[in-house]
Amino acid sequence: MHRCIIFLSLLFIGCYLPAEAAWAQDDLAAMRQEISSMRSEYEARIAELEQRLDAAEARLTESDEAVPAPITAQAISGGLGNGNAFNPSLGVIFEGGAWSYGQDPDDWSIPGFALGGESGPAPEGFAIGETEIDISANVDDKFTAALTLPVAIEDGDAGIEIEEAWIETMTLPAGLSARFGRMFSEVGYLNDKHAHSWDFADMPLPYRALLGNQYIDDGMRLAWVAPTDLYLQLDGAILRGDGYPFGGAGHSGFGTHTLRARLGSDVGLSNSWQAGLSWLSGTAIERVSGGEDEPLLFSGDVALWIADFVWKWAPDGNWRARNLKFALEYIQRSERGRYGLPAGDELPWDIDQQGWYAETVYQFLPRWRLGLRYDTLSGDDPGPAYWGTALEPGASDPQRYSLMTDWSNSEFSRLRLQYTRDQVSDSSDDQFGLQYIFSIGAHGAHSF
Repeated sequence: MHRCIIFLSLLFIGCYLPAEAAWAQDDLAAMRQEISSMRSEYEARIAELEQRLDAAEARLTESDEAVPAPITAQAISGGLGNGNAFNPSLGVIFEGGAWSYGQDPDDWSIPGFALGGESGPAPEGFAIGETEIDISANVDDKFTAALTLPVAIEDGDAGIEIEEAWIETMTLPAGLSARFGRMFSEVGYLNDKHAHSWDFADMPLPYRALLGNQYIDDGMRLAWVAPTDLYLQLDGAILRGDGYPFGGAGHSGFGTHTLRARLGSDVGLSNSWQAGLSWLSGTAIERVSGGEDEPLLFSGDVALWIADFVWKWAPDGNWRARNLKFALEYIQRSERGRYGLPAGDELPWDIDQQGWYAETVYQFLPRWRLGLRYDTLSGDDPGPAYWGTALEPGASDPQRYSLMTDWSNSEFSRLRLQYTRDQVSDSSDDQFGLQYIFSIGAHGAHSF
């Protein structure tokens, strides 16, 4: 800086010296001597400052090596990109609406299928549904954590549940990752998706009847992503076995096992696809289903196979303008064991049941979507011993047709109107629903 000032000063003086001025030799010599003296003085001063700076940097380096750097909140949570380095990501999902049924939803059932979990329909009239609180952050440089707390109202009372609470590794080698805690099992396509990311207001029949809507359990999952251009993920899990369609935490709390393979790729700029095959197997010990007054208790082995396929299209990859999604999924459940009936009898049960759905969702304008879904179930007839119970099949296979349209002002707000022609029993039911979904705070990206 000082050198620049000296140079500019000399330049300024040179510019304003009269061309015709005649300077005496003594005066010129004096000026040269003065400039040389100033240059020497400033160079010495700069050299001294540089030496002091080098010494200070050396002392700082020695101090850093002697005392470990503190683990700050920014180091813990800064990797989430939440804009607030001193807090974990925090978000809230508001979901609710109003439903109208032609028949009493409290009497809704699927003949031939013992329902469990949260497979029933939404309550009639206005209801706020679940308010979901999501908290996530990096624990440190090797682990990340997530907690999902749904706040639900049941029989007029509000309660907080733990839907997900897991820890996941971030630095395992060779494309491996491990997750442990309470989690949505990643079998199938829809099972691990939160309700606010569904394309329809409810789950299709195969999930509701065969998985109790969604399979959630405690355990550990190990996943591996192959280092290939074609997306390939393999994962397996050992779970406690308390969630429907299992129950009772068999094998000392290691009662359920899962395996899954998933493939995917892009086709040009506008198309992408994903396909998966999942296996879910475990033990049920007095699994409760049916009504509370006359429950059905099943004990035995349960195994499920799930095949899924999804195709997405967006012109030149620009999904914001227009896009189309097609999803197809097939679920088969085999059960071998015994049912305890309300009358106290125990009967053998060796039944295969299956179901599938196909849905198409088209975003024809930047904020508007239209969706169509068909879902159905079928299964073996257990015989006359089960006549008169919830396990007696209906005259025809259960099926539904659903039509929905929704409007999203942004990725944080959505209003949806849905109509369903429900034919799960011998009589049909017309069902209308209006749903709202709003989110505030941090909001993670949805999976494929």
